[in-house]
Amino acid sequence: MFIQTESTPNPATLKFLPGLTVLDMGTADFPSAEAAQKSPLARRIFAVPGVTGVFFGSDFVTVTKDEATAWDHAKPAILGAVMEHFQSGAPVMEGEAVAAGGHAAHDGPDGAIVAQIKELLDTRVRPAVAQDGGDITFHGFERGVVYLHMQGACAGCPSSTLTLKMGIENLLRHYIPEVTEVRPVAV
Repeated sequence: MFIQTESTPNPATLKFLPGLTVLDMGTADFPSAEAAQKSPLARRIFAVPGVTGVFFGSDFVTVTKDEATAWDHAKPAILGAVMEHFQSGAPVMEGEAVAAGGHAAHDGPDGAIVAQIKELLDTRVRPAVAQDGGDITFHGFERGVVYLHMQGACAGCPSSTLTLKMGIENLLRHYIPEVTEVRPVAV
């Protein structure tokens, strides 16, 4: 088994590509070891000292480390954990745990606007962000403000504010005049 790695715009995060399907659909975000209880793979990765976050996409695993840990020390151990997991035949997610579809539901008078926002996120934003090892999902829309949740490499990335303001906000405002601003939310 050969696992490729790619850097991301977030220097604290690396993207691991095992060459196999990680999740059949959706994404899974584990911002802490406690959140990883339903995933044998995430638990193995959190066992590596210095790991602070794990995120799964369809064909990748994104791992975030703390500042004190060097990639030179953590990367070989993470590669080993990912390889051991896939060779063990254990599931990525246990029991009833399912990957998130992404966007939050929205009920209310702005349903048509929200549908347009989700469509643009799914077709223009999320594929590009997945290339960098993360995901951005719709969280809410209120009085012209779109609230987005950033996961994986996007969470805590130094360039995430620029991505939100210059990239996503400009895109949404261009296509949807009702959108006035985009803000991140922590979930």
